[in-house]
Amino acid sequence: MHVGHQALFDELGKHGAIVVIETGYANLTRGREREHYTHYPIYYYDLEAIRHLEGREFLAMLTQKFPHLQKIVVGYDFHFGKNRRCSYRALRELFSGEVKVVEPVCIEGDSVHSHKIRTKIQIGDIAKANHFLGHNYQVKGKVVAGQGIGKSDLVPTINIEAPEFLLPCEGVYAALTRVDEAEHFYPSVVFVGHRVSTDGTYAIESHILGKTIPACMRATLSFVKFLRKNRKFDSLETLKKAIGDDIVEAKHTLIHLSL
Repeated sequence: MHVGHQALFDELGKHGAIVVIETGYANLTRGREREHYTHYPIYYYDLEAIRHLEGREFLAMLTQKFPHLQKIVVGYDFHFGKNRRCSYRALRELFSGEVKVVEPVCIEGDSVHSHKIRTKIQIGDIAKANHFLGHNYQVKGKVVAGQGIGKSDLVPTINIEAPEFLLPCEGVYAALTRVDEAEHFYPSVVFVGHRVSTDGTYAIESHILGKTIPACMRATLSFVKFLRKNRKFDSLETLKKAIGDDIVEAKHTLIHLSL
């Protein structure tokens, strides 16, 4: 649901709807998470269930689902039909209504594509990933028990598991955190990676700045800025000092961003 997709939605009009083909590998905005980023209704189709359809059959399926269909909006690189044989040109031949083709959306001369956003997230370039997304990249997950030394020896954290989401590269991030269905996101420092200074296990941890958060079941992390790479510290004292520095930098970054 990045800015390229939003350019498609802008062409839909008052009675528009979105058709999503579920490929099974989309991990930027999963499943019904997409519905948070548009007011249009979304209809979902499993690729495996329709991939055998020829172009004409695919269009027949759409016109049966939407009997008053007058306009179809697609991107310049849209393909459909068995083995993706048909492009928007074939769509114009097969469909009697209007076919609107949206040209590439570019930011600073770079065209916006999901694979580019994935790469930016994986290398920790959260700021540019967010720019392409048009919103902060978010990860949601179940709250789980941590290693137990954060609250006693370092700083208290919320630990989550988010196996279905693409995770950014290992490191420390300025972020916003929401717990359960709370109204607000809170300024936070988020760590993603292996705890190389302690037990070596992989973790996703959020320390919420200046607030004591009650027990919760789920949390949403909204990534804002990459602060530093994951690294090993010789002692808990040096780790704690580094965390303190991270907190100061995160506060400076997030001072106007709590929602």
